[in-house]
This record gives sequence, C-alpha cells and structure tokens, in this order.
Amino acid sequence: MVSDATPIGILGAGSWGTALAILLARNGRAVRLWSPFSEELKPLIADRANRRYLPGFAFPDALRVEPDLGSLAAAVHDVLVSVPSQGFRATLKHLAAHTPKHLRLAWATKGFEPDSGQLLHQVAAELFGKDTPLAALSGPSFAREVAAGLPTAVTVASHDARFAQDLAEALHSRSFRVYTAGDIVGVEVGGAVKNVIAIACGISDGLKFGANARAALITRGLAEIARLGLKLGARAETFQGLSGLGDLVLTCTDDQSRNRRLGLRLADGLDRQTIEANIGQVVEGVTAAAATHKLAKHLNVDLPITEQVYRVLHEQLPPRVAVEALMARTLKSEH
Repeated sequence: MVSDATPIGILGAGSWGTALAILLARNGRAVRLWSPFSEELKPLIADRANRRYLPGFAFPDALRVEPDLGSLAAAVHDVLVSVPSQGFRATLKHLAAHTPKHLRLAWATKGFEPDSGQLLHQVAAELFGKDTPLAALSGPSFAREVAAGLPTAVTVASHDARFAQDLAEALHSRSFRVYTAGDIVGVEVGGAVKNVIAIACGISDGLKFGANARAALITRGLAEIARLGLKLGARAETFQGLSGLGDLVLTCTDDQSRNRRLGLRLADGLDRQTIEANIGQVVEGVTAAAATHKLAKHLNVDLPITEQVYRVLHEQLPPRVAVEALMARTLKSEH
C-alpha cells in the first residue's frame, strides 16, 4: 500500500480533473496537478483556483500545480488521468517518457480511443505493460457537484483489488462514496456509450417529444450498452450499477451534461461545430458515436440508437428524420 504522505498525480486540469484534485486534497492527500496544455497552468498557479473550468472553488493547501511532468512522475506512485479520450494515448506517452517506477495508473476519462476503437485499459496496457496496475473511475458525477461537496457515488474498477481499494479509500469522504468492482470492460463501455445516448435524449427533448420518448431512449439505450459490453466480455450486472444505469440516467436527464446540451441544440437546427464551439469543452459523445458505430459494425452488434446519432453527427442526417427511422423499425420482441 502506498503511504498517505505520497502525493497522487492528476493529469488533466479540466473541470473533472480539477474537481478530483480538490476532493483528494480536502481528504488530506497531497496532490500534484498537471496539464498537457502548459498555458492552462499559469492562471491556476496565480489564482489558486480554476476560474475557467471550475470557478468558485479555491484550491486546498495540499493541492499543488506542477508544470513539469518529470517532477510529478518522480514524486508519485499513483496517477489519475482525466483528459478527453482523444488525448488519452498522447498523455500516457508523455508520462511513459519519464519512466516512472512502481506506477499504478487510473483514469477518469470516458470513451473509446477514437482512431483504434480500443478501450482505454487496452491503450494503457499497450504503453505500460500488463504488470502495471490499472483502474477506471466512472459513475454519475458532475464535476461542479463533486467540488461543492454534494452527495456522489462512483465505481472504481480494476483487476488489481488492492489498487481499487487504495484508490477508493483515498477518494472516499462524507459526501463521496466509492464502490469497487472487477469488471473494467463493463465500466468503460458504460462510460463511453452513455454519452451517445445522452445526445439522443437531448435531440428528443429538443424536438419536444416528451417524457415517454426520453424514458424509452434511456431504457433501450441501456440495452444497447449492455449488448455491446457483453460482446466485449463485460458482466451483465455492471450495467445495472453506477457506471451503467446510474451514469446513463444522469447524463440523459440533466442539462449539466454537455452531450445532452449538444442534442438539444441540434434539435434547434444548429450545426454541430457551432454548438461545440459555444459549449467550449470537449463533447465526448461526438467521437464516442463514431467509435461505437465502427466497433458495432466490426462485431456485428445491432445498436439502432447509436446508428442514428452517428448519422446525425457525422452524416448530417436531420434529427427528426433520425427519430422517424427509429420508430419505423420492424416490430420485434423486447428481449
């Protein structure tokens, strides 16, 4: 077990990485926060807060912004990565270049690797070897609510039970509950595909299709997540948990979700690029839709909601036409 006095490294200074850094520091853990974008770090050092991505929350004394990744790697044993999925491999390559010893690697990133379609634990194992303890953190958790100390529950999944338990203990507080699990595949699939379903729910609500349609999309969306996950070797019960149903409901029903907001604006007739620019942060569902669509075709898995979201995002299919296509599908048994 790593000593409580040993700092934990956080790679990624967006809203979620910052919220996790604040949480850990409030829990009494020394934290080193780094960003692959060096220009982001200067105002964080000067302000002792992240006014761009998480305004209103001062950094605890135990949180130190570290501009030099080499210094961070030399000081820590555990690293928690929180960057968009399209930057995951590049960030890990930067870390690997500093050859940290005895590294245990976790991530709060959700999504597939866009180009390869790999799950993130596959990317991490490729770069750091199968002997490095790996863990994925996921679940229904908006960054602002975590920073505000509002009740939250998440899952840490790892094949290394000791690492999962250590990470859970470091993150756990009176307002932040952490469950452990061994199904890293299921946790990752749930965290990736729920963003695609959230875009669908945003489109439906933007078109004023009502609560019935939203409930149907969430339910059938969960079926798609499970169908793909089981094909990849996940466990069915994972999709009934926090990283499956829990995260899906959160992302599909609350406007703090960037993916849901994208769907709402698509229903208004705005183009995707304009919406993403207005949101000002990465909308993971855009790349997740393309990666999930590609993976489903390769595995011959039927994902009709994902198919239509992909066509809206990447083939400029009008949202209303996509919904009509879903409703016109051949009648079938639910199970």
